[in-house]
Parts: sequence; C-alpha cells; structure tokens
Amino acid sequence: MSGHSHSANIAVKKAKADAIKGKIFTKVGREIAVAAKNNPDPSTNSKLADAIAKAKSVNMPNDNIKRCIAKASGELSGANFEELTYEGYGPAGSAIIIKTLTDNKNRTVDYVRTTMRKHGGSLGNAGCVSFTFTNTGVIVIERTPDLSEDTVMEYALDAGADDVITMDDAFEIHTSPSSFSDVRKYLEEKGLNFFEAEIKMLPQNMITLSGDDLAKFQRLIDALNDLDDVQDTFHNVDLPEDEEE
Repeated sequence: MSGHSHSANIAVKKAKADAIKGKIFTKVGREIAVAAKNNPDPSTNSKLADAIAKAKSVNMPNDNIKRCIAKASGELSGANFEELTYEGYGPAGSAIIIKTLTDNKNRTVDYVRTTMRKHGGSLGNAGCVSFTFTNTGVIVIERTPDLSEDTVMEYALDAGADDVITMDDAFEIHTSPSSFSDVRKYLEEKGLNFFEAEIKMLPQNMITLSGDDLAKFQRLIDALNDLDDVQDTFHNVDLPEDEEE
C-alpha cells in the first residue's frame, strides 16, 4: 500500500497557499452552511462533519466555522442551493470536471461555458470525461518525526481505508466515498493533522502539457476557480509543482 502520487507531492504546499486565500474560506464556508441547513449538529450530520474537516484542513478558524453553521438557520434558510457538476475539455484535449454550488443554475452554466470558451475549452455532455475519473476520498496527513509509516498504515487499515501512499512530507490515504466519513473520523480521533480531507475526482491517467497548451490550461483553471459558484475543479493534467502553488 505505497507508491507515488503527484497530487500528494504538492498537497502540503497547496494547502498552505490556499489557507491564506479568503476566497477559499468563502467557498468552504458555503459548503458548511449548506450542509448544516437541515441539521447543524456534525455528530449526526456526516456531510457537515466532512465539510468542517475540509475547513480545518485549510486552517479556517473555529469562529468562522461556527458563523457558517449559524448562517444555515439565517440567510440561507430560504435559499435553494444546488450542487451541480459540469464536464468538458480544456486545451489539447485535457479533461476537466467542475463542481459548483449555486442558487441560480442558468447564471452558473452561462459563466462556466463562457469561461471555458474564452480560454480554449468547451463544455461537454454529462459523462463525457467523468468515466476516466474515480470518485475517491482523499485524506492527506502531515508526516512528523513521531508518526511512523507503520502507525499510519495500521490506523488506515483499522479505519477501513483502501490505500496509503507514503511521501517525504505527508501520507495520502484513499477511501471509497461511502467510507470517507468513518475513516476521517477515526483518524481525527487518533489526533492526526490533515493537510487535506475531501472527496475528489481523481484521474485514472494523467497527461502532460507544455508550452502554450500548458499556459492556456493554467489560465483556464485559474479563471474557473475564480468563479464564485465554482467549488472545485478536477482535471487530468500533470502540472509542474510551481504551477500548483
């Protein structure tokens, strides 16, 4: 249960960089508020507990998390947010999945489609690229001198995880989506610190872009992530580490 994961290689740097971006807090905060809308108790609402874990992994302060939960019974009580997923192609045939959270489907699809076209991409039909991705729970744990690989492996197996990938500065644990909440909770109870904790769409195969194609692709991903309604983007491009920071 070991190997190489480029996504884990850059997870630590990415998590630290994301933690200082207010936009990240806004997006994660919306996930928390929507998850808490019908049940603000994370002990009985696994979706909310998962959203809180994601917030903590990007160092969102506890006071911010509490305010987001409070919003669920206030300004969001009458809002009807939908989780919508779009699929399409970027430069050089790259595959992109776009996860959104919106209260206006027409606005969101228009913004996403326009952004894709502007940067050399195009939206496709549902399922056009998702069959090349695997929905996977990903938990990236800080590797410290007092945390051995054997210990993490034991915890992961006991928790019901599918795989553990050992890196120089982190451990990446993979789970099925249905097991993610239980595995995350178990590892939290063991006192482990997360750099990342969420369900992601992982590509089954990566592609490499260079030159103009790489630059265009990065501009497209940046533009999509800047959209207020976009929560996450997943793709199959093996980006250089300095591009991920």
